[in-house]
Parts: sequence; structure tokens; C-alpha cells
Amino acid sequence: MSNCKLDHSHEDVLKKYESQSSFLPDELNGKFESYFSKEHTQAELNEMFHLLKKYDLSSVEEKEARNKQMLLLLNKD
Repeated sequence: MSNCKLDHSHEDVLKKYESQSSFLPDELNGKFESYFSKEHTQAELNEMFHLLKKYDLSSVEEKEARNKQMLLLLNKD
């Protein structure tokens, strides 16, 4: 994944999630409602956005790595 210099808003992450949710495992999808009901740092929002970005086009290995990172963010708090 590439790092970009843009800061992504809560709304950006929500829209990206909505576009990728059908490709995510149920285990992750079930945690996003709680995720979006909380406040997150800019760094966390940016990281989640990039984990979701082009998720559907990622290899199986890349998806597994992203899933682990997303779980860390989703289970925070």
C-alpha cells in the first residue's frame, strides 16, 4: 500500500468502507458499526482508509495482512 499525504475524513472512510464491504469477511463487517460510532485520530482514519482502498483488487495474501491490521484498529478501545 502506498502512503499518501491526504488526510481522510470520517466520511471518506465510511464511503470507502461502503464500497468495499461486500468484499470483507463477516468478522470484520460486524465490527465496523461500532467503529463508525466512535471518534478516531487522523492517523487511524488514514490507515483504515488505505487498508480499505482497493481491497477488492488485492491478492489473498494481501487481504489477510490487511484483515489483521483492520482488526487491530477495529478492536481498539
